[in-house]
Amino acid sequence: MEQLFGLLSFGPDGWGDEIAAGAWLTLRLAAATLPFGLVLGFAVALARNSRRTWLSVAGNAFATVFRGLPELLTLFIVYYGGQILVQRIASLVTDDYIEVNGFVAGLVALGLVFAAYASEVFLGAFRSIGRGQFEGAAALGLRWPAAMRLVIVPQLVRLALPGLANLWLVLLKETSLVSIIALNDLLRETSVAVGATKEPFFFYLVACLIYLAMSIVSSFGIVGIERWSDRGMKR
Repeated sequence: MEQLFGLLSFGPDGWGDEIAAGAWLTLRLAAATLPFGLVLGFAVALARNSRRTWLSVAGNAFATVFRGLPELLTLFIVYYGGQILVQRIASLVTDDYIEVNGFVAGLVALGLVFAAYASEVFLGAFRSIGRGQFEGAAALGLRWPAAMRLVIVPQLVRLALPGLANLWLVLLKETSLVSIIALNDLLRETSVAVGATKEPFFFYLVACLIYLAMSIVSSFGIVGIERWSDRGMKR
């Protein structure tokens, strides 16, 4: 047992450095994907809730496509399709081969999927608020941006937060998919360690514990945010 834990030591004789670096990249990828997915998901929900037919159709099409495709397939399409697109554009000015950054490809792919599901959460929150809130804000002389900022969004955040919190936990786990495109996240570094040490159970168990720790810490943070969003709602 002591020998096994020695494999997690930091330095040339252990894999602690690599596992820690992979966990840090996983956290950075999830944290970078979150704002992209939230903003895009909110925009898609606005489009789906719009009275303009073309906006509603476009928003529904986006949500249907990226909720219907497997996440791994979306990642492949973004990574390899992006590679072709970048190379075509680059060929106009240079003959050098330009490779798509795996981190950016993972961010975009996971962000698109996150946005599709987040749009469902936002859309449900919008419909819970009702159009009467917009009409009341307009009666008070508030323009649409001011009405959204002062009246709608504060209610929207409180209503959407539980669903978005669940999506964040799912996003943390889905970052493991980027190991397929050779991005050195937690799962890929774990797999490299397994191949070098022939200790699959130990290292995959360590990876499980790290993912679990991330989820537990996130859950505590989510509870704090929910309490903050509910301030003034309960006596």
